[in-house]
Amino acid sequence: MTSDSDLAAGAGAAGDFARDEDMSFVPALLVVDMQEDFCPPNGSLAVQDGRTIAPLINDLLAKPGFVARVATLDWHPADHISFASNHPAPNNKPFVSLIEMKNPAPGKFTETKPQRLWPIHCTADSHGAALIPEVESNRVDLLVHKGQNSQVEMYSAFADAFGNHGLTGAGGSVDVDLASVLRTKAVTDVFVVGLAGDYCVKSTALDAVKAGFRSWLIEEGTKCVVPADWSKTKEELSAAGVNVIHANDAVIMRLAEV
Repeated sequence: MTSDSDLAAGAGAAGDFARDEDMSFVPALLVVDMQEDFCPPNGSLAVQDGRTIAPLINDLLAKPGFVARVATLDWHPADHISFASNHPAPNNKPFVSLIEMKNPAPGKFTETKPQRLWPIHCTADSHGAALIPEVESNRVDLLVHKGQNSQVEMYSAFADAFGNHGLTGAGGSVDVDLASVLRTKAVTDVFVVGLAGDYCVKSTALDAVKAGFRSWLIEEGTKCVVPADWSKTKEELSAAGVNVIHANDAVIMRLAEV
């Protein structure tokens, strides 16, 4: 388990990086799943206080230092595997029930993992799937629609729950190969905000590291499904190489530079 001293050391490393003018720094902002269904008061899977982080996200979107500003959207078909109502009773209780999910990648169908079931949320083209109006969408360069394969969950913007990348197009989970897009812009650093901190934000930040980017999660820019577990989530992120920082961190100040 990561100790407080380890987390402090990580914060120090972030500060050292922010002062290193010689290190390549080409940042992108990922705004994860700021959608109606994830926000109060009417979202079917609303995250407590989820809507309140929009002003900070807008401040980040306005910073000139980002070479790319990406917003992701959960974009599920009606028969998505994570929807509790698509499974027979009694094992179909939202938030509680787990089902066995199979890897959809060719040749990997015998690989399985448990999948938590959720209320119906963010079905494609529905009001619940829309980006909330509080987020200044005119500043967004690219929308990524994820979770489109009915047979597999996709929390991360980079890969599905089994780590499959690039499953785009017909039958795929996502319509954009995000890592490839960021590489074409020579991105070195990815800053992650949005919903929810313990699911899609966490998974996206972790997969950014796996994709070869320096990954930064801005703590004030996310809210969690289970807020009480945020300390444990931060330990997991830090151990995997994600920098969990505050909105006033020195590295954020660099983003004010063109």
